[in-house]
Amino acid sequence: MFTFMGYEQPDGRVGIRNHVVVVPTVACVNGTVNAIARRVPGIVPIYHGHGCGRMGEDLKTHIKLLVNLCKNPNVASVLIISLGCEIVKGTEFFEAVASSGKPVEYLCVQTDGGSVKVAEKGAVIAEKMLKDAARRATREFGPDKIVLGLECGGSDALSGITANPAVGKVTDWLVAAGGVALLTEITEMIGTAHILKRRCVSAELGQQIESMINAQEAKTKRILGEQLANALISPGNMDGGMSTIREKSLGCICKAGSSLINEIVSFGGIPKGKGLVVMDGPGYDIESVAGEAASGANIIIFTTGRGTPFGFPILPVVKVASNTGLFNAMPDDMDFNAGKMLEGLSLDEVGDGIIDFTKRVIRGEKTKAELNQYDSNVGLLCVNTSF
Repeated sequence: MFTFMGYEQPDGRVGIRNHVVVVPTVACVNGTVNAIARRVPGIVPIYHGHGCGRMGEDLKTHIKLLVNLCKNPNVASVLIISLGCEIVKGTEFFEAVASSGKPVEYLCVQTDGGSVKVAEKGAVIAEKMLKDAARRATREFGPDKIVLGLECGGSDALSGITANPAVGKVTDWLVAAGGVALLTEITEMIGTAHILKRRCVSAELGQQIESMINAQEAKTKRILGEQLANALISPGNMDGGMSTIREKSLGCICKAGSSLINEIVSFGGIPKGKGLVVMDGPGYDIESVAGEAASGANIIIFTTGRGTPFGFPILPVVKVASNTGLFNAMPDDMDFNAGKMLEGLSLDEVGDGIIDFTKRVIRGEKTKAELNQYDSNVGLLCVNTSF
């Protein structure tokens, strides 16, 4: 039985990392957050490009995403930095995060002395939070406390043959062990509604899946036009041997293994149950992973055929290469080579290898993105909900 030493949160969820997060309510104070991060190495800033200029359901989704990112089980404590006049109200943000029971502090640039003084005050608070986080005790947990986000980006023609099916073995292992696996990127499920519909635990859920995918396809055609929508793949995808979005989608859903779909959640919504869950999210990697993190993922597995150094501020991101050429071309970015399947290893052997590596990361081993510090302090995290 696999176990790990984790950080239990007041809401019962369990982190595999122990981050102190500093987050702005609005992009206007990203610089102040950055000033705190420069003063206090070790804290994790979560920058974003919004916080104003949004209304209605889009604003609600944006606030939900920011709040749920702060509630993520890998986050030990949170310092919120507000400007004071933005649409995302700092005090309401503070109260929403504080409801999780974890330590939260709040500073406002317009009422707490300006950006320089807030950076100074914030650094003092962040230092204390880091010391308190370092004293947190861990205890032993099983895989039922793991929420795994599934992602693919820069896919090639081999992604659906090697990396994605191998990750599907990880999904099946985790679901069988009582954990949660999050499948998303609805634009990359176009053409597979009939397949996923059959894999739902109920006819009603299957109808919801089909309607969600069909609605996204219709929206894509409305925005891009019929011809462009049918070729909804990047130049890199095409250079890697892909021809259509349906080919890409068939590979994408392989990450879900053979498990039944138990639930659908909104973008950044937190699952109520266990098992395989579909999150209604976009295909763009940065936003998609942000949504999975907000949904409570404490680890991500990211498959790629073309290669990307992408990491995430509060989560370890395991990078799985679909081919040996990529693995050798980007040795400091790729964590695992699923291309070995083309060199004699079986699907089960490669899947077992990714499971073993994932277990090591859960137990504390750092991914390449973490070692490279591409998981934080690397620029603007776009949490754009207009997909």
